[in-house]
Amino acid sequence: MTREEALLGARRILVPANGLTFEIYEAGTGERLALLLHGFPEHAVMWRHLVAPLVAKGYRVWAVNQRGYGGTSRPAGKKNYSLAALTGDVAALIDASGARAVALIGHDWGGLIAWVVAIRKLRPLERLVIINIPHPLCFARAWRRSLWQKLRSAYIGFFQIPRLPDFLLSAGGGALTGAMLRLSAGRGDAISEDVMAVYRDNAASPGGATAMLNWYRRAIHDLRAARDLGAPVEIPTLIVWGAADIAFGEACLEGTERRVADLKVEKLSGVSHFSPEDAPDKVTELIKNFL
Repeated sequence: MTREEALLGARRILVPANGLTFEIYEAGTGERLALLLHGFPEHAVMWRHLVAPLVAKGYRVWAVNQRGYGGTSRPAGKKNYSLAALTGDVAALIDASGARAVALIGHDWGGLIAWVVAIRKLRPLERLVIINIPHPLCFARAWRRSLWQKLRSAYIGFFQIPRLPDFLLSAGGGALTGAMLRLSAGRGDAISEDVMAVYRDNAASPGGATAMLNWYRRAIHDLRAARDLGAPVEIPTLIVWGAADIAFGEACLEGTERRVADLKVEKLSGVSHFSPEDAPDKVTELIKNFL
């Protein structure tokens, strides 16, 4: 058993989809799938608190390492990290699962990809859970109106610089990646050392940091250029929002109710952007109740 399997309480499988091979941690059985999409700069192990409760509710759980992360294929070049490619991965994984019903759950970048899959209706979904990432059009509105949000988002501009961010995130065995997570995750003990080792190793692996940053270097520009993101989300949607998020202000949530027909928003006071790490019991209970 690998350390990741032990942390997640799930078995590692490899699934071909969309021309790549995906490293997935699977638990449970059946035709109801909970597909879990991690964010930056993490890994599927971020879902370690949620896997067993979802299995207990009757779901087959797939905690996915997304394109460029972990043991999933890591194509070179930012062109391979387009919004179409990233959302196509999710659609192809749903097809590969053979599931009858799908609950799509995403945090950070994983949540943003989940938003677009739902907006574009790429595949039928039963439930949508979004954690600490706003609807893309609501974020764009907040960014235009708020200097503070522009400052919060300045790191995106830094990530466009060639090579330097890649070196910084990967150097010293991913030490800066670990420090960034430690400082941003609220409680000092929110991420244990064995989990942090997974995150650091992921960033330090050959091409790992560049693959993660290529999401920002290509997909973020595709989002800005997209003209079809105003279509309504018609499936029941839960937003879990750590209110002490350093990347997104609560103004980013304004107007979401006009874009989602069946919306529930749960704000967690004093909880960081990395709410599944910072407040795992609260986040798990909210998701269980919603599903």
